[in-house]
Amino acid sequence: MARIKNFLTIFPDYEKLKKEMKGISYPEYREANGHIHTPYSFSAFVALDSAFKMAVEENIAVLGINDFYVTDGYNAFHEGCMINKIFPLFNIEFIGLLKEEQKKGIRINDPNNPGRIYFSGKGLDFPFQVGWMQRRQLKKIKRESQVQIKAMITKLNHLIEKESPALKLSYATIKKEYAHELVRERHLAKALRELALTVSHSEEEQLGFLENLYGGKKSKIGLANPAALENEIRSNLLKSGGAAFVEEDENSFLELRKIIKIIVRAGGIPCYPVLLDDPSGKCTEFESDPEKLYNSLKHLGIECIELIPGRNDLTIMKNFVEFFHNKGFIITFGTEHNTPEMLPLTVTARGSKPLDESLKKIAWEGACVIAAHQYLRADGRQGYILPDGTHSIKQMRDLINLGQLVIEYFLTKYENEA
Repeated sequence: MARIKNFLTIFPDYEKLKKEMKGISYPEYREANGHIHTPYSFSAFVALDSAFKMAVEENIAVLGINDFYVTDGYNAFHEGCMINKIFPLFNIEFIGLLKEEQKKGIRINDPNNPGRIYFSGKGLDFPFQVGWMQRRQLKKIKRESQVQIKAMITKLNHLIEKESPALKLSYATIKKEYAHELVRERHLAKALRELALTVSHSEEEQLGFLENLYGGKKSKIGLANPAALENEIRSNLLKSGGAAFVEEDENSFLELRKIIKIIVRAGGIPCYPVLLDDPSGKCTEFESDPEKLYNSLKHLGIECIELIPGRNDLTIMKNFVEFFHNKGFIITFGTEHNTPEMLPLTVTARGSKPLDESLKKIAWEGACVIAAHQYLRADGRQGYILPDGTHSIKQMRDLINLGQLVIEYFLTKYENEA
């Protein structure tokens, strides 16, 4: 695909922006979703058009692409945002490893794997570009992730052969049918669910096929809910203890410092994704004390966090967000859409509880800072991040105001030339 010119490169400078927007009133905040996965990794959305249609219907003004390891979706995301008048944020997500925490059994933001850390980069340059060393590192971790996936497919085929020798899963077919770039566990679960439907016309036999792969364990879901069934397949077969589980090699993970370097070199803002409380109200060891978490993140040079409020209790999340907001952190919210379930794009807390006005304002400010950063970077300036990966808190209010101006100009005045 040909490189697309970043729409921000032709935006007016700050003074002209202010002049253009003079006399135009706009709301104090709008709906923003800074974290969705797309079909370029794994997504509830089969096609990006579905995400844009939903965003328009829900009046989402700002939307952030946040795929694992890849930026292959940036061009299509940029184009779709232009057509639908949605301001795009260009993000990325990694899975890394903190070896000392792993040795100590400390869970970070993965509730099941000590030492494993999910980590995002916000507001990367578009078009995406990094140095040759970072390109090599990205290529390596993508390759290693696919080695694991292929090994899982081999194990699944051994199980399938015992039940139905004529059936088989193929990496090439799964990639062609379900994935754009990387094949992930969820693609395997979807492919296996659909393979079960070909066993016979009998739903009882289709479900029996899967239950036999489970080692005789009865399904709690059944065939009526495909998304939930795919989650069950992952849990029973592909996760630790499952018959097709393959442990990831350490080569599949980058050290956090290398991840941060890739993000900064790509023009982005290092951002820690917060897991926070589970349904029982418990947090991981790394996140259990907000003050300790704050100090740990500051020590790592990280002053940006994101939350997926749909998995958190509203009161716990609000107290946590206000703590970090008072510390001057950039805070963004998202919905992920990294599972088969199709949920709304409007951010809510656990149980679909609406966010209050103060939380929406905080999330909007975070989106504005990232928008301002992208605007400055597109103009050849440093943006929020300084060359050493740090920033100045004193910039925050100016960046919020600039970002809101940039977004509102885009929504009310900018005409796409494509």
